[in-house]
Amino acid sequence: CLLSGSWRSNTGCRMVVSTLGKDSRFSGSYLPGPAAGDSELLTSPLEGSQQDTGLVPQPIFSFTVNWRLREAARTTIFLGQCYVDTNGEETLHALWLLREATDSPAEDWKATR
Repeated sequence: CLLSGSWRSNTGCRMVVSTLGKDSRFSGSYLPGPAAGDSELLTSPLEGSQQDTGLVPQPIFSFTVNWRLREAARTTIFLGQCYVDTNGEETLHALWLLREATDSPAEDWKATR
């Protein structure tokens, strides 16, 4: 299960992994789908890593997206695993955590989703 290539979520988000290094690190771009509902979101860079596929055929991976926005600062981290079914089809399952910048510690409680 290799992450290189293009992936699309069930909400229309698109992840493109353009570089997958021998050290299992990767980079690429991420574009949220229509479900994000925010016209301010632009294609944003991503950086991540996955387990060595020589050791684990269905590797765990993680990546960070530092959003390119016009008005706000946001970062999302994704953590998941790549599964291969009996037909050889690869599927990614992931959880995400979004952090938005705030102006003060008093607003910290609402900054993470």
